[in-house]
Amino acid sequence: MRRKILAGFAPRAALCLTALVLAASHAALAAADNARWGAGYFPNVTLTTEDGAPVRFYDDLIKGKIVAINLIYTTCKYACPLETARLSQVAKLLGDRMGRDVFFYSITIDPDHDTPEVLKEYAAKYGAGPGWTFLTGKKEEIELISRKLGLYAAPNPSNPDGHTPMLVIGNEETGQWMRNSALDNPKFLSRTIGDWLNSWQTARKPTASYADVPAFTFDLGEYTFKNHCAACHTIGRGDHLGPDLMSVTATRDRDWLTRFIVSPDQVRATGDPIALALRAKYKQVLMPSLGLGAGDAGVLIDYIDKQSRAARNGTGTSGETATRATTAPASLKPIVDPYLRIQRALNADSLGDSRNDARRIAAEAGQLGANGAAIEAAAAEFQKAADLEAARTAFAGLGDAIMIYAKDSGATIGDQIKVAYCPMVRKYWLQKGEKIQNPYYGKAMSDCGRINAMLPR
Repeated sequence: MRRKILAGFAPRAALCLTALVLAASHAALAAADNARWGAGYFPNVTLTTEDGAPVRFYDDLIKGKIVAINLIYTTCKYACPLETARLSQVAKLLGDRMGRDVFFYSITIDPDHDTPEVLKEYAAKYGAGPGWTFLTGKKEEIELISRKLGLYAAPNPSNPDGHTPMLVIGNEETGQWMRNSALDNPKFLSRTIGDWLNSWQTARKPTASYADVPAFTFDLGEYTFKNHCAACHTIGRGDHLGPDLMSVTATRDRDWLTRFIVSPDQVRATGDPIALALRAKYKQVLMPSLGLGAGDAGVLIDYIDKQSRAARNGTGTSGETATRATTAPASLKPIVDPYLRIQRALNADSLGDSRNDARRIAAEAGQLGANGAAIEAAAAEFQKAADLEAARTAFAGLGDAIMIYAKDSGATIGDQIKVAYCPMVRKYWLQKGEKIQNPYYGKAMSDCGRINAMLPR
C-alpha cells in the first residue's frame, strides 16, 4: 500500500518541482533584466525641479515608478510645443493615476536659459498638473541622462530643432523600457504608459477585438489636422491650448492663414497685430513652426472650412462632428435651467456655482449635435472667467449662442421664460418672469432693461 502511495506521489512531486524551477528561473530573469536597467545603469545625478527642489534622477524620479521622459527647451519653435501639448492630452487621459503611479518628466536641454522659474511658467502654460515635473540641471549631466535614455542628438546645423521629438517610457520595477514618438496618438500613448507597462493590471476596460474595430479613412486634410493641429485646437468644441478654429476661414484672410501656418515666427516678427493678440490671449503659448508648405496649408485650410460648414449645417462626417447627434431636442430646459442660475447669480453680483452650471451646459450642449458646438464653446469660455467682469462678458456670448440655437432649431426655452434687453450694453438675456433682473449691471442697475416680445433676430 505504501509503495502505491509513493508511486502516485512521485510524478506529482516532479511536476511541482519543475514548476518551482521554472518560476524561479522566470523570477531570476526578470530580476536580472530589472538590475540591468536599474541603479547600475541610470545616473543618480541631481536635477532641480520647476519649484527649485533638488532631486536625484534615479533614487527620487524613476526608482520603482512608471515614467515617461522627454527632452524640451522653452524657446523651441518647432517640436517642443507640440510634444508638450500632446503630453498634456495624455496626462488628462491618465487622470488620477498621474502622480500616483505614473510620472512625467520633461528635462530641458538648455539649462542656461531654462531656470526653475522659466520652467514653472512654461509648465503653467500647458496646464501641467500633479505627477508632471519639469527639470533642469548641469548641462553635462543632462547630456549623460539623454545618452542613457537614447534621446541624445548631436548638434546638427541642418536640424534647427536641436533634438528629436521622442519619448522614453518605462517601468523601472519590471525593467520594461521603450522609445516612442512624443507626437503619437494620445490614446495610444496613454494606453501604452498606463496599461502595457503595468502588464495590464490596471487596465480600465477590456480591449475589443481587432475584428470589431471600425475602419477609418482619413483624407489628407483630416490627417494633417489630426497630426499637426489637434493637440492644441478643436473645430467647434471650444478653445484648448489654442483657439477653436470653427469658422476661422470666415474671420481670417486666407493669405494670412497660409502665411501664419507656414511661418508663424516670421509673422510674429513683423509685429502682426493678430498674431500678437493670439500670443497674449493664449498664455504666450506660441504657434510652432510645423514644417508645412503652402500646399499643406491650403489642404488644411480647406479641411477646416469644410468641417466648419458641416458643423453649422449638422452634416459633419469626420471625427470632429460625426460622433454627435444632430436631432434638435423639443426643449432646451436642461440648458436653460443652469443658464438661469448663472443669470440670477450675476444679477446678485455673485459667481456662486456659476462655473459648475457652465460645465453642465457644456455637457448638455455636447448632446445637441454639431449645431450645439457654439453653446458648448461659449460655456467653456465662461468657465475661464476669473471675475465678475469677465463672467458678464462671457455670459453675453453664452446667451447669444443659446438663443440662436433655439431660434434656428425651433426648440422651446421653457415656460415663463422671457427675453430681456439692456440698451446700455446692447445685449439680450433670458430670465424668468416680467421683472427685469439685469445680469450685466447687477445690483447697481438691476432694473435696467426691458422685456422683448420674441427671440432676437
